Amino acid sequence: MAVKKFKPATPGQRYKVANTFETITKSTPEKSLIATQTRSGGRNKDGKMTMRHMGGGHKKKYRIIDFKRDKFNVPATVAGVEYDPNRTCRIALLHYADGEKRYIIAPNGLEVGQKLVSGENVAPEVGNTLYLKDIPLGTVIHNVELAPGRGGVMARSAGAHAQLSAKDGKYAIVKLPSGETRMVLQTCLATVGSVSNAEHALEKHGKAGRKRWLGRRPRTRGVVMNPVDHPMGGGEGRASGGHPRSRNGIPAKGFKTRNKKKLSNKFIITKRK
Repeated sequence: MAVKKFKPATPGQRYKVANTFETITKSTPEKSLIATQTRSGGRNKDGKMTMRHMGGGHKKKYRIIDFKRDKFNVPATVAGVEYDPNRTCRIALLHYADGEKRYIIAPNGLEVGQKLVSGENVAPEVGNTLYLKDIPLGTVIHNVELAPGRGGVMARSAGAHAQLSAKDGKYAIVKLPSGETRMVLQTCLATVGSVSNAEHALEKHGKAGRKRWLGRRPRTRGVVMNPVDHPMGGGEGRASGGHPRSRNGIPAKGFKTRNKKKLSNKFIITKRK
């Protein structure tokens, strides 16, 4: 997949970098696998804004994704690769041999007509889902489970991938996209390959309106506010506001917010960068 630049026919196209959507083969979603979504616009039950910068945007239907891949030893054929407005990667529609249809996160290099399968004693090929104990060391994986049977939660966004680096007792040691190295039970499932649409990081909206289409409203910088509104506000002239921090006073840019007493800390070998 590639990205394309535009001739500056309008100011919004001058810096715009958009996806070419070459890998997409299907334009309409599977009706049995979509659900309606209601959006709050950042308001709670009283109509009070509790989350800023949310609202508007194009209407979207939710695609029900199979993160568990628990249909073992039933072969499936890739019927199409689709766009999903709810995530950065592409999704693939699978037609199983018993007639069931499911959406999965599309890995990089997945082709229409390709056969996929999940379970034990499965070949570690792109798109197949195996237990970590059955995956060869050094394999690039995605959609990794943290707890057996709960479905993949790690390495699911566009271009993301983890790497199986070692096996020790009942744990596998996995290097995650953040740079963190952690222990995961070998009975957890993972899918072979990296996630599709790696060029997503190269895209540029080009204009504020594209942000609005995505449901994101304008953001006001803290340094231009008054002291009553933000810790970084106030000052004469163009004074910037001291140490970067959030509106609640929590420091940004390097301040660690992870709980030191968190139980899962014992599974982390190397912290994220």
